Amino acid sequence: MDKRTFIRVMGLGMVALPLSATKLGNAARPHPSVFPSLIGEGDTVGVITPSSPLVDDEGYAIADKNFSTLGLRVKWGANVGKRYGYLAGTDAERLADLESMFADPDVKAIVCLRGGSGAARLLDKLDYQLIAQNPKIFLGYSDITAFHQAIHTQTGLITFHGAVANSHWTPMVINQFRQLFFEGTLPTYTAVGMPVKTITGGTAEGKLLGGNLTVLTGIAGSDYFPDFENSILFLEEIGEEPYRIDRMFSQLALSGALKKIKGFVFGKCSDCDSKNPANSLTVEQILYDYISPLGIPAFQGALIGHIDEQLILPVGAKVRIDATQGSIHVVEPIFKTG
Repeated sequence: MDKRTFIRVMGLGMVALPLSATKLGNAARPHPSVFPSLIGEGDTVGVITPSSPLVDDEGYAIADKNFSTLGLRVKWGANVGKRYGYLAGTDAERLADLESMFADPDVKAIVCLRGGSGAARLLDKLDYQLIAQNPKIFLGYSDITAFHQAIHTQTGLITFHGAVANSHWTPMVINQFRQLFFEGTLPTYTAVGMPVKTITGGTAEGKLLGGNLTVLTGIAGSDYFPDFENSILFLEEIGEEPYRIDRMFSQLALSGALKKIKGFVFGKCSDCDSKNPANSLTVEQILYDYISPLGIPAFQGALIGHIDEQLILPVGAKVRIDATQGSIHVVEPIFKTG
């Protein structure tokens, strides 16, 4: 299942801290933030498929074009192109590519070729100490949500939820990538002419956490499910009937996560209409049922999701949202200095 930009992107950083544990940290004990370094033209980007393989070979050319436009070199994972059922190789092969890219000093950033399924199978196998000691930009969305949450809970590294290498990067995405990762500009994402709907108005600050709803709820109860205390939760989805969306929001509520958040942002729910609308709630009704009673600043319609033009959001960064205006502003450094 392949989970599929209302923006003006406007970075600094701090020192990364290593972990003492090799495999697992403690999800209940937050790690200090770890920051990746900026990159520039001529640098090498590692491209991997840590979830599912491409459905056709066109994606390789698309990825090459995206990085060529930015003046970046590409290093393909040794196991890219392999298949193991609906996975892009065995767990060992996918794990080897992910860890080798973090270990390779020539690779300055890592971008996932696509999402799909299977990321959660690797979470208890990853060498998180290796990742913490070699902090790099890590970009992807959809099934990659599992890696974002796991890396955050186990290392504190700021990672990035946004377009995969196989996506058609529009000029907006290219510009966003350059300003964020080359220039280190602290981003502000504002709704300009977009159909953003306020659920509850107001402003809130907190740590930005979230991603794909299905993938996030799929790791609930594990060591890799974040502590949402004082966080801003963002979500997106694709191809799910409203009753399934309802079920997943129930899981978030029953887990206690929704009671902890300070703000909420919902992106796009592509192809989520009911096949029997006369006997169904709408996604909008579900959002209001679960989020409105919380009384926290919340809005929907952000350009987050399975769309070509989408935000690149720093997972684990402190942000401020304005639910009345429909904006997200990163308020603290997200890149290493020096």
